[in-house]
Amino acid sequence: MRIMSIDPGSARLGIAISDPLRTVAQPLEFVPAEPEAEVFPRLSRLVSEHEVEKIVVGMPRNMDGSYGGAAETVRAFVERLRTELKVPVITWDERLTSVQAHRMLQDAGVKSKQRRGRVDGAAAAILLQSYLDSQPAV
Repeated sequence: MRIMSIDPGSARLGIAISDPLRTVAQPLEFVPAEPEAEVFPRLSRLVSEHEVEKIVVGMPRNMDGSYGGAAETVRAFVERLRTELKVPVITWDERLTSVQAHRMLQDAGVKSKQRRGRVDGAAAAILLQSYLDSQPAV
């Protein structure tokens, strides 16, 4: 079984998936945030296709660790995920994942225009890898 991560944004949701042993994360795709009516059915298909047993959602936090306005939007999204998808959903600190993703892609020589389409999935993979690395070895 795999773990999926979601890096929620106002335009796109970055999606990443773990390997079956839950040790390595890789970007999967991005899902457009609009129209909202298509978001949850798409996520449900991904959960089913990849045999996902848990979802990790990036929770935005300020640099001092406090929660800002964006966190409320993510909390509402997480509650809806729990209702719609029927798999465990947890939140994970996403501070600086997008910054790391931009740097990683830039260092890899990915052009600016191409980075825009890849940064969401890369940020979700960084988020998921952070979560996986924090878990005890099985």
